[in-house]
Amino acid sequence: MKYYAIIVAGGSGNRMQTETPKQFLLLKNLPVLMHTIKAFAQSDTQPRILLVLSKEQQGYWARLCEEFNFRIPHDVIDGGNERFHSVKNAIETITEDSFVAIHDAVRPLISKSLIDNCFKEAEAQGNVIAAVQSSDSVRMLRDEKTSALKRDEIYLVQTPQTFSLNVLKEAYHQDFAGHFTDDASVVESIGYNINIIEGERGNIKITYPIDLELAELLLKN
Repeated sequence: MKYYAIIVAGGSGNRMQTETPKQFLLLKNLPVLMHTIKAFAQSDTQPRILLVLSKEQQGYWARLCEEFNFRIPHDVIDGGNERFHSVKNAIETITEDSFVAIHDAVRPLISKSLIDNCFKEAEAQGNVIAAVQSSDSVRMLRDEKTSALKRDEIYLVQTPQTFSLNVLKEAYHQDFAGHFTDDASVVESIGYNINIIEGERGNIKITYPIDLELAELLLKN
């Protein structure tokens, strides 16, 4: 079986209060995105890596690869307007029967074992997404009223989200809709059940400045 990893790097960095997109910020003297690609390259599954980047950022990325002597093989794919279109562009380049993991570029601390587990479980079950149970109490706000939800029924979704290529091609054949927040919601909308695998508390998404500080701490340990 063939394996692919689509690394989606479309973020602009607005919430980081920085001009530099967050996937290019330095984490332990290396751009965040390089940590992410490295994790997949070092996994036992050894997927072929497809990096989705906006055209405007591709030149900058090429310069970073030179500057940091970054030689891990990867194909660069043009990003689209929405994450949906970026993922679709990458999927369309894959022609062989395979399993595909889709991962946020700004989750650089993912472990090799989680990557390998996601591929293994996707092969067994058809699809799988990494998620962790909520450790906080959760409330829902609707029509200006709040109600408590059962914490043990709430999962916080992470990436990778891993599917067979056939399912992805079928799902991404449909038109974009506003309620597509991740790949699982795209696949679910055509009638597939989504399976969950235990994610990792350390598999954080770098969105705010404090996340970068936390990632530095976690890497030190």
